[in-house]
Amino acid sequence: MSQYTPMIQQYLRVKANYQDAFLFFRLGDFYEMFFEDALKASQELEITLTSREGGTEERIPMCGVPYHAAAGYIEVLIQKGYKVAICEQTEDPKQAKGVVRREVVQLITPGTVMEGKGLLEKENNYISSITMFDEATFGIAYNDLSTGESKATILTGSEEILLNELATIGTKEVVVDSNFDSNLRKKIEERIEAIISIEKNIDNDHESNDILANLSNEKLQITANRLLHYLKKTQKRSLDHLQPFSEYEVNQYMKLDYYSKRNLELTESIRGKGSKGTLLWLLDETVTAMGGRMLKQWVDRPLINEADILRRLNLVETTLQRYFERQELRELLKGVYDLERLSGRVAFGNANARDFIQLKKSLMQIPAIVSLVKQLEHSEAEKLADQLDPCEDLTDLLEQSIIDQPPLSIKEGGIIKDGFHEELDTYKDASRNGKQWIAELEKEERQKTGIKSLKVGYNRIFGYYIEVTRANVHLLEEGRYERKQTLANAERFITPELKEKEALILQAEEKCIELEYALFMEIREKVKTYIPRIQQAAKIISELDVYQSFATVSEARHYVRPSFNDQRLIHITNGRHPVVEKVMGSQEYVPNDCRMDSEREMLLITGPNMSGKSTFMRQIALTAIMAQIGCFVPAENADIPIFDQVFTRIGAADDLISGQSTFMVEMLEAKNAIANATKNSLILFDEIGRGTSTYDGMALAQAIIEYIHDRIGAKTLFSTHYHELTSLEEKLVQLKNIHVSAVEQQGKLVFLHKVKHGPADKSYGIHVAELADLPKELIVRATEILSELENGQARDVKTETNPEHVNEQLVFFAEPVKGQCSDQERKILEEIRKLNLMEMNPMQAMNNLYEIQKKLK
Repeated sequence: MSQYTPMIQQYLRVKANYQDAFLFFRLGDFYEMFFEDALKASQELEITLTSREGGTEERIPMCGVPYHAAAGYIEVLIQKGYKVAICEQTEDPKQAKGVVRREVVQLITPGTVMEGKGLLEKENNYISSITMFDEATFGIAYNDLSTGESKATILTGSEEILLNELATIGTKEVVVDSNFDSNLRKKIEERIEAIISIEKNIDNDHESNDILANLSNEKLQITANRLLHYLKKTQKRSLDHLQPFSEYEVNQYMKLDYYSKRNLELTESIRGKGSKGTLLWLLDETVTAMGGRMLKQWVDRPLINEADILRRLNLVETTLQRYFERQELRELLKGVYDLERLSGRVAFGNANARDFIQLKKSLMQIPAIVSLVKQLEHSEAEKLADQLDPCEDLTDLLEQSIIDQPPLSIKEGGIIKDGFHEELDTYKDASRNGKQWIAELEKEERQKTGIKSLKVGYNRIFGYYIEVTRANVHLLEEGRYERKQTLANAERFITPELKEKEALILQAEEKCIELEYALFMEIREKVKTYIPRIQQAAKIISELDVYQSFATVSEARHYVRPSFNDQRLIHITNGRHPVVEKVMGSQEYVPNDCRMDSEREMLLITGPNMSGKSTFMRQIALTAIMAQIGCFVPAENADIPIFDQVFTRIGAADDLISGQSTFMVEMLEAKNAIANATKNSLILFDEIGRGTSTYDGMALAQAIIEYIHDRIGAKTLFSTHYHELTSLEEKLVQLKNIHVSAVEQQGKLVFLHKVKHGPADKSYGIHVAELADLPKELIVRATEILSELENGQARDVKTETNPEHVNEQLVFFAEPVKGQCSDQERKILEEIRKLNLMEMNPMQAMNNLYEIQKKLK
């Protein structure tokens, strides 16, 4: 250390405590970075890399950004998943003895962002902490620092349950102990795409008692304390806006695993990763940012308690029926700013005078909202209205104190209204009177000297002065003014009287600015005391916003109120896929009925590709989800059960990150459904088994169908191209065949998109290929081959060139011929002989088959 200059030594001491962050080290008007930070930051931020003397022979790499533009650079680094430690000068350079004292005043991380473009209006920015109590017990606590929302739960089960919950939360950062399981840490980083941070301290301090008051057990308190200690350590300021942790159980909501949410495109599109084309995109007619965030939370966690669902539906129905009140409510809500994040900025010390004007305008809307909601004449609406606190005393304070159009800065004055503070008014009068005297002086001197271009000006270096152009200097009487400064084209002068007034004006202005800043800080402290009341109002307004959003969408798109039954019946008349219908626009959507009861627990769906099998399956799931979040649904009538879980296996894609094939992904998703589904679940399986050979795929598909039918009994929609499976209707009493119809007209395929009873007569695969504009010659040849296959005339092409390759898959299972099998192959065949298939369930059989296939490869 001694080889470096004192300033570089100081930098290294600070950097030692923030090894995983870029250190923005304040030097004058710049934040500088050195050594590895400089090399990396210059690449990530695309800024110039330089160097400087540091006491050693080699110059030290260095790069920097202006302090006034630092926010933009910090935001870029945060969005790329980095942390940034802000190191400020905490000592007046004029009073410093040696190197100016510097300290880190804040650590900004992806999970602790408080402002900027990375903080999306209608999305929460969560940071979570995890405590692993044993292999099957996890504590999770999470918080949105920008809004103060805090929640916690205990999970029991596999790592998948933990990963699924983190995905549902959408956490950006996860705080764990230093000895956290490394494999699980890797999965969190890769699958959840969250950064990992370390916090060992889990002690309970008295300051956190109120925040932890609602947590029922020690495990939850430990997990929440870990998060709170990390937030306090990194932010180094007041966190008065943090709301008490609310405890929840995942079993209170419909379970939707990561794959099902992705396949159903609830909040994120598979194609573009944005929200367009998702259920959230369809339903979002919210007016406030707070309402948008609440809507996303509801879509992520549909309810399973019927009373809670009916309460929401009642409020949506009331709002839908009162058109004029709903439109007026929308207009009032447009005047409400983001109260949750405004509260966060106040507590955090970031709020400026413009934030206070937004807060005042928002609170001033509340009385009108209360009156309007009470006009709905609904008991639950009246309860919400009664809980809405307009904080009238706070509104009065802000109205009396802050001017309507304040400047952005809080340190340059011009914020406080006249009449709010007597001493401030005195300084303002002195300043204004002085400036009036200056204006009159200019007028008098022009008249006395006859110089019309004479002016009285001001700059920070010379203060007030009288300026006369060089061409008019000869008109001045000798000794009238005292020369102050000579310019190329003018002379500047002062007078004793002007000097005296300057001192009075500047003193008054300086005291004005100091006093205004002090008064603003006092007001901010008073506003802090209202934060819990503001946050409560924000929750009610958010809820009202979501109800009017549901009502607006339901009216515009002709949705109906769903009903629920305990008999596990699905009776949907003319149901539609809500998102597809919206995307189609003016094109007519073909609706379909769905009937499922105790005799129709499973529907086996056949039909050509592109006919609408997947769309039909998805629309059933989306109808259930929309109903259970409290929204009306796209149908003429919908009577459905309340589902505890929804599982999907739709589409096929390799999981490149974990190195799993399409088929393995299929099997894992199928296993998840089979292992966790109950009779009250909904399962959607789309073409299971297509990722492997025909016979393997067909065998697995049938085994899965039989297992769900016989062992689970969940409502299941199973689409397939294996037409042989349609014969299962004769064997499985609760399985029925349906198909999505298509017709051939003049040799062309026309999709009718209508679901009908019974199996499809053929797949029309070649017709679909023709629609895709494959070469005509290829289509003709495919038709010839199909005809041969259907007539049993096809020959195995391989037999003409190498007879040994005939029916390779079947030969594998035949008796070994001496001299034709390797030792390894004989061992594998011996393993197969020993397998007792009759004692295995389908999943065990699949796993054994997968292991054997791996060995052969």
